[in-house]
Amino acid sequence: MHFERKTRNRLVGLSVLTISGIPIILEGTKLLIIMLANQRREKILELLKEDGSAKVIDLSRIFKVTEVTIRQDLEKLEKDGLVLREHGGAYLKNVEDQVRTFSLANQENMDKKELIASKCLEYIESGDTIILDSGSTTTEIAKKLIGFKNLTVITNALNIALKLGAEPGIEVIMTGGEFKPPTLSLTGQKAADFFKGINVQKLFLATAGISLKSGLTYPSISDIVVKKAMIDAAETTYLVADSTKMGKSAFASLGALSLIDYIITDAGIEDKHRKIFNDNEIELIIAD
Repeated sequence: MHFERKTRNRLVGLSVLTISGIPIILEGTKLLIIMLANQRREKILELLKEDGSAKVIDLSRIFKVTEVTIRQDLEKLEKDGLVLREHGGAYLKNVEDQVRTFSLANQENMDKKELIASKCLEYIESGDTIILDSGSTTTEIAKKLIGFKNLTVITNALNIALKLGAEPGIEVIMTGGEFKPPTLSLTGQKAADFFKGINVQKLFLATAGISLKSGLTYPSISDIVVKKAMIDAAETTYLVADSTKMGKSAFASLGALSLIDYIITDAGIEDKHRKIFNDNEIELIIAD
């Protein structure tokens, strides 16, 4: 653990120690870790961008603060024009437009994602049965599969199913589950149960963040069971993630990096992250 400078707050008579950027208050023998309000609001917004909506009572339990505090957070996010509050919770402001136009919220680094998608085609062959996870990078893969013959695609992403569903050479199979508007995907235990007894050659898995400590991470807890079931059903798992995901952690952890066989990323990956994959015996594939 990295320890930084120690300061004295003269107004309240408390010693403040910063550990890895998180303020720690030392009050007598008590050690209290404080998550700054703006940090918590960023995490709340991450969850809303993934799930579309959230209840105050659930957010209070997740972040271990009072419902009054969560309501104040949501009020601030609403004032910033990011969410709309409703009785007992809030929802993402532009979620209706996203669903109506079938567009994904995360459209950053699309040049990198397109390169990764092109590289993935080298690992997909006629006769394969593959799983395409939901996400912006996997959506780019789906776009490039148009024209393929004798291919079966299993997906939990509605936008991917609609994109490939009319292709005569591609059989599309969808999971069941609960609909998540921002990601246009199906999630939860019912989606996970679909994969019981299924065996496929390849899974192309998305992620929100990759770190040595937390492994593969995602903003939404409900996705974890689905992604685990996908991995269990696949002989080979390819993680598709652009270099900006490296060293980042989202809210919920799927598990160790050893869950995947290959990672396909772009040339922007740093040497320290290359070493992490090498140390974990994961083959790194660079799209350039």
